[in-house]
Amino acid sequence: MSSILTDKRTATLAGYVDDRVGASKIVKTFARKIFPDHWSFMLGEVCLYTFVVLLISGTFLTFWYTPSMALTTYEGSYPALVGQTVSEAYATTLHISFDIRGGLLIRQIHHWAALLFVAAILAHMARIFVTGAFRKPRELNWVVGCVLAILALAAGFTGYSLPDDLLSGNGLRIISGVIQAIPVVGTYMAFFIFGGEFPGEVIIPRLFIMHVMLIPAALLAMIGIHLGMLVMHKHMQFPGPGRTNNNVVGYPVLPVYAAKAGGFFFIVFGVVVLMAATVTINPIWNYGPYDPSPIGAGTQPDWYILFVDGALRLMPGWLGPVPTEFSTFGYVWSLNILLPGAVVPGIMIMGLFAYPWIEQWLTGDTREHHLLDRPRNKPTRTGLGVAALVFYVVMALAATNDLVATHFHISINDMTYVLRTLFFVGPPIAFWVTKRICLGLQRRDRELALHGRESGRIVRTADGEYFEVHEPLDVYERWNLVQHEDEVVVPLPQGRATTLDKLRARLSAFFFEDRIAPVTPAELEAAHAHGGHGEVESGHDVPAVGATGHGTGSSHGH
Repeated sequence: MSSILTDKRTATLAGYVDDRVGASKIVKTFARKIFPDHWSFMLGEVCLYTFVVLLISGTFLTFWYTPSMALTTYEGSYPALVGQTVSEAYATTLHISFDIRGGLLIRQIHHWAALLFVAAILAHMARIFVTGAFRKPRELNWVVGCVLAILALAAGFTGYSLPDDLLSGNGLRIISGVIQAIPVVGTYMAFFIFGGEFPGEVIIPRLFIMHVMLIPAALLAMIGIHLGMLVMHKHMQFPGPGRTNNNVVGYPVLPVYAAKAGGFFFIVFGVVVLMAATVTINPIWNYGPYDPSPIGAGTQPDWYILFVDGALRLMPGWLGPVPTEFSTFGYVWSLNILLPGAVVPGIMIMGLFAYPWIEQWLTGDTREHHLLDRPRNKPTRTGLGVAALVFYVVMALAATNDLVATHFHISINDMTYVLRTLFFVGPPIAFWVTKRICLGLQRRDRELALHGRESGRIVRTADGEYFEVHEPLDVYERWNLVQHEDEVVVPLPQGRATTLDKLRARLSAFFFEDRIAPVTPAELEAAHAHGGHGEVESGHDVPAVGATGHGTGSSHGH
């Protein structure tokens, strides 16, 4: 009786709330939302789940952390630093690590989750890039993703700097130098950010406000916008049986997808905890408190900032007889810092933001797309993605040149010269190799679609002809190989062509001139009817000598 009464009260309360906010319509619509199933889609989930872990662990850390650069004498549990003058930020970080039960574990969970958060975002964006998931109508969602990536980098760097140890302080000093290298306004900006000469006394509190309030709020807003646009546009899917631009083949949110997502969250959380419990990261007690006078040898920032550090190390002080730092108009122009520290990252970011519209302009394709591309079917785009990856890896290696030189007993100067060369020739080589691989895979797909899969059986006919029997592909497998559209080079317009028209035609030729056209229905029909191929593929009897049974599949005569 009591349970019936409780159910009635619950139903009455639910009805009261639903009458005023319309929650049932929202839940009903979202619960029926279909999401496709593919392993690569989990990268976006890893981003979301690691962000949740960051929020939980970060809240724990704020209970004991003091964002102050005021000096104090350390009297904690780490004997090597007892009696040392340190900042309160450094002292409270040590207090969390050694005196709060579970504090070190939570610190490492937070740090590892931050690294995985950035890695998952960049891997997710790479998947979106090579599969063309940024095309209309998702261009703005791509921009939101780029903003999320930048915010993730900002969150990582601001959090990395909060312990006020020697390693993070050196990173702040590099950022200070990059800001000061900005012509005319750089010095004023650095004074404003640091509250005077570096390091000042206000940068840690300001970074703390950014790290725990401003950046997380912006991340939450961007994640909400990203998911809202995902629901509005529906999730893209890979081509397959029954999948079109007008539907989504997959599972509803409730009960299937919610259960799978919930389980995957705990898997991600468990992996992060396992890493934090077994692998030490950022041992600030080994680095010591920040002091502007020394700098640690063999030190690198977190992996996602390596490319900036590496670019700074690669930039020479002289370009032949021309210095990269000079004075003019009363200002010092430090191009050896400005170019690698601000211009190179700026070009990379602007290229990311603009790419959907660049490709749309080159192809003239303004249709909506809800099916993903196979990366091999877009060799130029895939090549550009791999070239960008190699570009980053070269700069990341440059950030570790001192460690590589000492561990492998090679000259750091020779290594720097090699990496400077790879900075320019590495991405083009990676692009060319990747494009050749994609075109080779397309040729293989074309051969499979036309002639089937090699069976390894050699058959001799009564006339003495030898041929290998090929096994046919099933209709769905063949469809996956031939479903993509052929790309068309945008021609020059009739009449007088502008410089922009000529540029578009040349870039379009660069993108699409070297390509493998997909198999057409006429080619399939011709291949199946060619010689004895049609008989073998259709399962008709083939007279053979020296072979038993009948060949089934297409064949090549020799």
